[in-house]
Amino acid sequence: KNHRTSQKPSVSIDDVARKAEVSTATVSRVLANKPHVRPEMRQRVWDAVHELNYRPNRVAQSLRSQKSKTIGVIIPDIENPFFTSVVRAIEDVAQGDSYGVFLCNSDEDWKKEQQYINLLRDENVAGIIIAPTGRRNQKIYREMVSELPTVALDRHMSDVDTDIVRGENIESAYQLVAELIADGHTRIGLVSGLPDVTTSKERKEGYLRALRDHDIAADAALIVETRPKENDGFVATSAMLALPERPTAIFAINNLLMVGAFKAIRKQGLLIPDDVALVTFDLMSLNPLIDLPIITIEQPTYELGRRAAEMLLARIGDPEQPTQREILKGRMVDMRQREGIL
Repeated sequence: KNHRTSQKPSVSIDDVARKAEVSTATVSRVLANKPHVRPEMRQRVWDAVHELNYRPNRVAQSLRSQKSKTIGVIIPDIENPFFTSVVRAIEDVAQGDSYGVFLCNSDEDWKKEQQYINLLRDENVAGIIIAPTGRRNQKIYREMVSELPTVALDRHMSDVDTDIVRGENIESAYQLVAELIADGHTRIGLVSGLPDVTTSKERKEGYLRALRDHDIAADAALIVETRPKENDGFVATSAMLALPERPTAIFAINNLLMVGAFKAIRKQGLLIPDDVALVTFDLMSLNPLIDLPIITIEQPTYELGRRAAEMLLARIGDPEQPTQREILKGRMVDMRQREGIL
């Protein structure tokens, strides 16, 4: 007589994650008894484990619980020399402590950023340094910070308590625009980045404050928010220069937008700074020998990366330490003492 045995399908870690409404990485961290998981989230995982009678593969669990010697870094664009310098510093510090670096480019795309965060969580990296894209990923930012040591670089994650190192934006932008106003400019264009990015918001705020403090009305036609890429800077500046009353000065909030603005000005056959003055952040990171008669705020890019890596390694070593927040100031460099150039 043949007896058939019905075998109950085995419960997987994915089943537990779905039941607890968390990621598989969170389940792994709870099972490995790792820190940085919120108590209520930890309880949901254990409730799901017991309810589903989940028995983890002990070999896989042992592998997962081993301390990783890799950190993840998510930045918007490695082609931006600002981030090239920052990442160089992160790698130098990480290598000095025998950590490898897993580099990801989000391209200012919140969906791509979300995919990379999930990938790094599943890869069980020791921690993450991230220049966040904006508010759309708030939920996953909170999950990431609850699961992994995390440092925000250059930008805030609103309503998320995490270590952060960034440059000073509002006062620096104010300084640049105030310099233009002191030179007699009143029609000052702003070529800004995407509005969800805190760096863009803060530099725009500095621009608007400077106008307001000098009784200059902001003109919506002179404010363009776009992707922080060279071609987008070119398109935005070309549109401004085509206005019946064009700007006499332009504030491009980063170096790539500035290059686009410069090319648009040159294409019109206009002189810098005689016809159109130009100010920006981080010109020198493009090339320290670059010779443009503009004003720039030079941020300590290598130092930003170094501090981000040091903060992350400190957080990995002591997950319960107080939150660290650092603002590193840049310096204004006036390169206008030259003849006007095409």
